Formats: sequence, C-alpha cells, structure tokens
Amino acid sequence: MKSTSTEVPVHVAVIMDGNGRWAKERGLSRIKGHEEGANSVRAVLRASRDAGVKYLTLYAFSVENWVRPKAEVNALMSLLVRFLRNNEHELHENKVRLRMTGRMADLPDEVRKELNRVMETTLQYDRQLILALSYGGRVELTDAVRKIAGQVKAGSLQPGDISEETIGKNLYLPDVPDPDLLIRTSGEMRLSNFLLWEVSYTEFYVTPVMWPAFREEQFAEAIREYGRRHRRFGNIE
Repeated sequence: MKSTSTEVPVHVAVIMDGNGRWAKERGLSRIKGHEEGANSVRAVLRASRDAGVKYLTLYAFSVENWVRPKAEVNALMSLLVRFLRNNEHELHENKVRLRMTGRMADLPDEVRKELNRVMETTLQYDRQLILALSYGGRVELTDAVRKIAGQVKAGSLQPGDISEETIGKNLYLPDVPDPDLLIRTSGEMRLSNFLLWEVSYTEFYVTPVMWPAFREEQFAEAIREYGRRHRRFGNIE
C-alpha cells in the first residue's frame, strides 16, 4: 500500500476495453477500432497531465491477447510502433517518461527496438506513461516468486524474512506507487488479470463508454468521482 488519498490520484491505471465492439457497432473492422482507440490514448494522456496525474498505466496488450488472430496481432504491433514514432514529440513536449511493464521478450523485434529507443530518450522526465504489454497479473506474480526463490536458493534471503514488501520489491516496476484509481471502459465488471497485487486498495471506476469514445470529458468525470470517495484502507470512518 504505497499511495495516500488525495483529491487527484497520483497513479491512474486504465483497462482500455471495447475497441472491437465499438467498431462492430459501426460496421468497421476491429483494427479501425484499435486505431480510434489510439486517439483516446492521446486524449487521456493530455487529460491526465492537465489533472496533475503523475503516473498513467494503460493495459495495452495482455499475455492472453497473443491467441487472437495473427493478422490482428500484427496490426496491433504495427499500430504500437506508429504510435510511438508519431507521438514521441508529445512525450518530450509534456516531459513524460515512457515505461513498459510486462514481458518485453515476447514482443517483436521492431516493437522492442522502438520501445527501448523512446524509453531511453525520455528517461529524464518525472511524469510517467506506462504501457502494459504482454502483461498478466498472474505472470507478474509468478515471475516475482521465481526471483524470490532464486534469492532464497542463493542464501541472500531467508524464507522467514519474506514479506509483502519482499514481493512488492520483486514486481516489474517496484518503484511505481500502487494505482489510486482504476478505470475500466465498456462496462465490463472484471479485472482481466491486470495488476492483481497492485490494486488491492485501488478505487474502481467502471463506465459503459467504449474506449474509442473515452476522451478528456470522460476522464475528467472519473477524476471527479475519485475525489468524492473516502479511502479508508481498512480503517474506520
């Protein structure tokens, strides 16, 4: 539990859901939905900056998404590369550091190359845009357990010393505070294997708006709703 209650959340995480359904309702291809969803990413990045949010984590591609049709996966990877190239200037203009959480090794070479390049050129900034790519909450916890097991085997850690803090330090981005607010679009009421450890005390905000239609106004409403809540972290009123 690394965050405290404020009117403006320090860290907002978003499950960007509904691209395919948005496109289907309009007789468009699924990739058209993803392309419009990229416009929502740009809008929310600006809105988070204006609101004073320091960390924005976007669930862009899960470990389960690899089972989708190859053509769609390839299109998504190409869209990611284009997004990085076309929007790098905006990251610099707004002093935003790009980071990634997930299994980098799973990604195609071109995607890894572009991610690493932009992450390197934005390393000096404080505000952060974190893309969850080939990410799964259970996979992250499994990887953390493996790292801890290696420390125990090496003798640098005793089993009795393993704590919640130990697990937190072995997650993908241990320096990033837990999300204060989790937004899910399209009305679905599930976590979809996203940040399972990190959202233990996170406020949830679910909207029926599909991700391609989620823009600055919708983000601002989510922030206002967060500000109306009282976070107790297990304490009494």
